[in-house]
Amino acid sequence: MLRIRTLVIATSLALGACSQSSEPADKATPAPASTAPAAPSSASTTAATPMTENPFYAKSTLPFEAPPFDKIKDADFQPAIEEGMKRHLAEVEAIANQADAPTFDNTLVALEKSGVLLSRVQHVFGALTGANTNDTLQKVEEEEAPKLAAHSDAIYLNDKLFKRIETLYNQRDTLKLDPESARLLEYYYKDFVHAGARLSEADKTKLKDINKEESTLSTQFTNRLLAATKAGALVVDDKAKLDGLDTADIEAAAGAAKDRKLDGKWVIALQNTTQQPNLQALNDRDTREKLFKASWDRAEHGDANDTRELVSRIAQLRAERAKLLGFPNYAAWTLDDQMAKTPEVAEKFMERLVPAAVARATLEAKDIQDVIDKEKGGFQAQAWDWDHYAEKVRKAKYDLDEAQIKPYFELNSVLQNGVFYAANQLYGLTFKERKDIPVYHPDVHVYEVFDKDGSSIALFYTDYFKRDNKGGGAWMDNFVTQSKLFGTKPVIYNVANFSKPADGQPALLSFDDVVTMFHEFGHGLHGIFASQQYPSLSGTSTARDFVEFPSQFNEHWASDPKVFANYAKHYKTGEPMPKELVEKIKKAKSFNQGYAMSELISAALLDMQWHMLPAGGEKKNVDAFESEALKKAGFTMAQVPPRYRSSYFQHIWGNGYAAGYYAYLWTQMLDADAFQWFTEHGGLTRDNGQIFRDKILSRGNTIELGKLYRDFRGKEPSIEPMLKDRGLK
Repeated sequence: MLRIRTLVIATSLALGACSQSSEPADKATPAPASTAPAAPSSASTTAATPMTENPFYAKSTLPFEAPPFDKIKDADFQPAIEEGMKRHLAEVEAIANQADAPTFDNTLVALEKSGVLLSRVQHVFGALTGANTNDTLQKVEEEEAPKLAAHSDAIYLNDKLFKRIETLYNQRDTLKLDPESARLLEYYYKDFVHAGARLSEADKTKLKDINKEESTLSTQFTNRLLAATKAGALVVDDKAKLDGLDTADIEAAAGAAKDRKLDGKWVIALQNTTQQPNLQALNDRDTREKLFKASWDRAEHGDANDTRELVSRIAQLRAERAKLLGFPNYAAWTLDDQMAKTPEVAEKFMERLVPAAVARATLEAKDIQDVIDKEKGGFQAQAWDWDHYAEKVRKAKYDLDEAQIKPYFELNSVLQNGVFYAANQLYGLTFKERKDIPVYHPDVHVYEVFDKDGSSIALFYTDYFKRDNKGGGAWMDNFVTQSKLFGTKPVIYNVANFSKPADGQPALLSFDDVVTMFHEFGHGLHGIFASQQYPSLSGTSTARDFVEFPSQFNEHWASDPKVFANYAKHYKTGEPMPKELVEKIKKAKSFNQGYAMSELISAALLDMQWHMLPAGGEKKNVDAFESEALKKAGFTMAQVPPRYRSSYFQHIWGNGYAAGYYAYLWTQMLDADAFQWFTEHGGLTRDNGQIFRDKILSRGNTIELGKLYRDFRGKEPSIEPMLKDRGLK
């Protein structure tokens, strides 16, 4: 998943997991801890230094302007954010109020150069509040969220500034701009209009109030959900109740209990999705039910962590905003600048997938019930039974056991010999670990990225292990954005939530975890290969229903025979995975895809239903609305719940994917169609990689995205490869 930021003010928003595989949850062992100094940010409350000594005051002197985490303290963020907004607004006012007639340079280039301090601190603040937060940072986040919303409005709703942009836009055919500059002008004009620049002063005041309240509530949602997820962890008193988990999982649960001062107990932490990975292995049905319900109800206990009131109000505010901006609903406003263009197009696209997904899931449910009946279970399958018995079906149908394959997927081998190897074979990249660059946590590692000619082009950080103070899921973002205007190269990071095993245990991943690593690195490549003049158009700064395309496309290389053989080796012996086991994995590729697609589509349609509400209605009862929305979408199988419930749908309430979760399905169409092109042209070759880099990965948002894809593929994308790839046709 990509983390979305508002480009003008560089405000980062954390997002949940984007991989279409299961949420990362199996054990993973870190590489040896980096010797680079770690920041005290997650614990330090030292008083803020004077601004001239604040580590964000000037650009970093580290390679690539990497953040100086060894110098950054919690107390540095708020004064830097406040000063950053102050300076940025002064710069914007100077641009808007200058006497000279507007030119591309004195208006748009000047805007691109503004807000440097704010951007610098927000990149780091967004990273830590997502991956390594604490009470101090959360307090700063809640205090600054409405101020940042007001700051954004002060720019977007500045009438003098917009008139300068509008003047240039009306003159665009005579300005003789190069293509990227012309795209920047179009981007700014549409972005300002979309944000309300044409509203009356009275309506601008209303919009500011809405934006301020929504930003406050969205931040509260994120923080409540993090607390609810931590508090919702299942505490087990009897080790016998953990029957089915392997030794390393049990030791990890004991370690988690010890961390919470619950000696003699075991704690299973919750992942961010509805289904929980340990449901597959747990033999005790009562424990499975408790774990599932702990996940399902995590944010619905009527306590301080309950998110439902926030959800209702956020939906109401968004509908009001859309009406104010001249749209029938929030989804229509959101999709206006996306590839799909309208919610009706997105819904129609998803509705084409529903019958096949539900029909496949129904057959899968029958297979599961047959196993239960054969074992004389005496019960009808429920949601907490699905993964457990689906694994038994997989063993019976394909003779494939998850425990058989995990020893061949050790994390460091997957990274070095899989993810990095594929990037080398396709694009000529090489990677070297840097232990001299400070990190924000000992689990974080830093790699310098070298191009095929040996030139140094980027830094890449990894942070793969779950912590109680880390948001759920997996994502990518930048510490530094590539820009020729600033002379900056990309500094990228990937975050995941693989369970950290007990000390000394190997990093054995599920194949879903492996796919997650390839996915997030696909986002990384999109950022690493950025080659834009302007930061607002750089790298991953594209529409939501395009940005997941490079990441989902990169998932395909996890299964490529050449790549797979290079990383799938036994962690003890170094022996490659036996051919018969490889064949079993291939044959099982479409296994359980009815369930996987159904949980994804139902979540996407739930998101769309929330954001197609008209303005003026009463706040909705969250549970009742959710139930009716799923029924309307055609999902009535209790055994197949949505991937996210409304009350813990972080993507849409806290992290920028509102009315945009369909993007994961839309970009599955793009990625499967693009991979079909690779298949037609010889697969994993350097020549093919160069074409994909030149036509997709390096182009950022410098061209209309539909045309960008057509220029690569030679035609419009087809849904057929997606249906075949997912086993639905």
